Formats: sequence, C-alpha cells, structure tokens
Amino acid sequence: MSELSFHTMAEIRRRLAVGEVRVEDVVRSCLDRMDALEPSIRAFLTRADEEVLGQAREMDRVGPTPDILATKPLWGVPLALKDVLTTRGMRTTCGSRMLADFTPCFDAEVVTRLREAGAMILGKVNMDEFAMGSSTENSAFHPTANPWDLNVVPGGSSGGSAAAVAARMGFAALGTDTGGSIRQPAAFCGVVGLKPSYGRVSRYGLVAYASSLDQIGPMTLTVEDAALLLRVIAGHDPKDSTCADLPVPDYPALLAERPDLSGLRIGMPEEFWGEDGLEPDVAQRCKQAMTLAEELGATCVPITLPHTSYAVAAYYIVASAEASSNLARFDGVRYGYRDKDARDLIEMYRNSRSKGFGEEVQRRIMLGTYVLSSGYYDAYYKKAAQIRRLIQRDFLEAFARCDVICGPVTPTTAFGMGEKTADPLQMYLSDIFTISLNLAGLPGLSLPVGLGERSGLPVGLQILGPAFREDVLLQVGHVLEQRLPRLPLPTGIAQQAP
Repeated sequence: MSELSFHTMAEIRRRLAVGEVRVEDVVRSCLDRMDALEPSIRAFLTRADEEVLGQAREMDRVGPTPDILATKPLWGVPLALKDVLTTRGMRTTCGSRMLADFTPCFDAEVVTRLREAGAMILGKVNMDEFAMGSSTENSAFHPTANPWDLNVVPGGSSGGSAAAVAARMGFAALGTDTGGSIRQPAAFCGVVGLKPSYGRVSRYGLVAYASSLDQIGPMTLTVEDAALLLRVIAGHDPKDSTCADLPVPDYPALLAERPDLSGLRIGMPEEFWGEDGLEPDVAQRCKQAMTLAEELGATCVPITLPHTSYAVAAYYIVASAEASSNLARFDGVRYGYRDKDARDLIEMYRNSRSKGFGEEVQRRIMLGTYVLSSGYYDAYYKKAAQIRRLIQRDFLEAFARCDVICGPVTPTTAFGMGEKTADPLQMYLSDIFTISLNLAGLPGLSLPVGLGERSGLPVGLQILGPAFREDVLLQVGHVLEQRLPRLPLPTGIAQQAP
C-alpha cells in the first residue's frame, strides 16, 4: 500500500477521481511512510492520524461524485502544513517553546481553502523557531534530518515541509518564505518550491515573523503539483489588507501552452554566477540546466543586479525590526509560555520571554529593537529601507531586458548538522541568492536540476519573474523538468523505506 505515496499529487488525484484507489488507502500509505521514517527524519511535530483516517472513510462513503470532483480539486489528497499556520483544534507551535501548548480556534485562510478543496491535513511539520533559521536546527523540539543524507540539514526554515515531501510522507506541503525559506530547503531536499509574489496568497492566520516579507507557498514533487496547489491557495482575501485583488490564472492549464522555451529571454545576473563561493557541484548542474534551456530555444542574456551585495545586511535589519514588533505580543500574559516562579510582574515578563524564546529568536529581537531605537533608526533601518528600494529598481530594470532571471538557489549543497550553528553570519549567507527577491516582493521557483557529482546531494536552480507572473515561472520550470532526469528516491532513507 505504501507505494501509493510514491505518486505525484496530480497522479493520485487522477486515480482517486476514477475510483482506482480509495482515499483511506492513500492516507494509510502516507501514515505507513511516517511510521517507518519519522524516527530518523523527524519532520513532524504533530500528527492527526485518527482525524485524517476518519475524514478518509467519510470521503470513501460518499465517493468521488461528479459534483465533488467539479468543486474540490484536491479531493482525497493528504498534505502537511508548516507549523506556523494556524489550524483550528490542532496544535500550532511555530517550532517554539513559547507556543508549545497553543491550540488555535480558527484556520488560516490557506488552510480553509485547502479544506474546501477537499485536501486533508496529515499534521504539522517542523521548522526553525518562528521561521528564523536556514537549517531547521533552531526548532525548540528537535532538528529534522535531510532524507538524502541523515547527517546533513534539510534547509530552513521550512525544512520539515521539504523533508516530508522528499520522503513521500505527504503529497505536498505548505511552507513560508521570508528570505528563502521555501526555495532553500526545496533545493537541499530535491523538491519543487514556489515563493509567490507578495500579495498573491493571503497571510491571514500566518503567525508573522516579518510582515512585509513573509509569503506562503507550495512545496511539491513536480511543477505541475505546485501549479495545482497555487491555484487553490491564491487569490484575494478581504481579511488580509496586503492581499492583491487580482484574477488567479488557471496555472495547471497554462502549463500545456508552452511546449518549449522558444523566444524566451533568460537573464543571467553576474552577481549569481561568479565563481567565488559557488560550490563546483552547484555551478556544474545549474550551468547544464542553462545549456538545456538554450537547446530548447531560450536566449541567455547577461544582466546585472548591482545592489545584490547589500541584500543580506538590509534583509536582516528590516526582518529583525519587524520581528521585534511582531513578537512583542508573546509576553506570558496574552499568549504563550509564562514563568510561574517570578516574584513580580517585571520578572514574569523577563523570565517568560527569555525562557520561552530560543537563542536565535532573542538575537533577532535584540537586533531589531536596536535598529529601531532613537538615535540609530536613520543609520540602520532608514538606510536598509533605501537599499530595499534600490534592489526593487534593479529587478525592474533587469526585467526590461529579459522575461525571467535564472541562477543557483544556494551557493552550496546541503551542509552538515551543526556545521554552521556556531557562526550565525555563515548561516545567514546560505540565503545570499534568495533574500533579494523577498525585499523586492517578487515570485521565485526552486527547481531540482540533478545531484552533485561530489556530494550526491540535490542541486536547485532558481527561476525568478516579475510580480504576479507565477504562470511564466511555472511554464519555464515545467518545460525544463520534462527534459531533466527525474531524481531517484532519496538515498539516505533507501534502506528504511517500507
């Protein structure tokens, strides 16, 4: 039965629709994988086995009627959610001791849309605490391992989502991307990750880290699955004032409209393709993908994004400033962990926050408070905001010369557990190619393009596009994906899979 979980989401939808398989069998295939692999991967924080099995039996009783199939595009598909999305009646921890016992009374808008589309929630997956990290080692509960090699990280902060999909424990997952937290773990784990344009997907019910940067997106085995999932979760939501009131294209249908890359201009930024710091494994696979793109009719155009080198510094000032404000609500009174041994109110505030938050979260709160403080605001936050505007202008000028921009997702393949935990700056630099896109609010797709010859680990190619042109990214990714060799099952769990 577990072989059912090896299908893509689109394949299992087709089999469910014609009654070839029962929903309960599909769910049990995922649960069997979780039983076998969770002791070594540790992707999940909360499982909803009984709830999802009950839903599956009820779906089988009703059956895939024409009315259901017409209105529920994800009918019978089990998915996983990053534990930063609120779920009614299901624990939402944000990977933090602060919210270890928090059970929301409402669903995030994306969760509501998934349920209405017929999807089932298998559980909540691990993450760096409050989405702050690049390795899923900052979770307050436990680190998650990469299914390709249990001694390396899955990336972060959506590492649990990427690992769950790569290990076939769910047909897809939702992650969030503040500085690359969908694209980087997708690249490390060999899955597809899509960061939509800011405003394309409602953030209502997403526990905020940096409100002007956060975005929810799909993590899947294929580009077609990403298109299916984005079609469901995208669209205007009056509960989120930053959510754009724009039509949502039929992304899956548009994939078939581009058979090759004829006439496509691909921008190749010199800042992404320099040899300094770029691991040979990554450079080789990404260049091979670009050669394939040219064979399929695309024209590669050299471009420059001159303010890229300032992106990491600007990002950590803006994100930390917003985090210091957003996380102020977790004070032991209204939400979260409360220290019960405090002798007075001030000590209760201080102890609750210092014990409830982990080291990385406290570091960013202090940094954010500092850059917003009187006397330093102009020197740091205002300057970072100005750099952000220059980065946005760089992309606007680049897209006047090309249709999409391509480059590596990360400078290296997945790094070892504990390798960068003692050096926060080195950890921050693992997102150096992804961060500028969040500052500009644009969409980006991480596409697996093969395994590194030396490391044997997945390599991701990043495809960037103008605002709200996710359709073009998905089309380009789909064309390349059809010609690239499909990745095998992850080698790190080959002996443990049922």
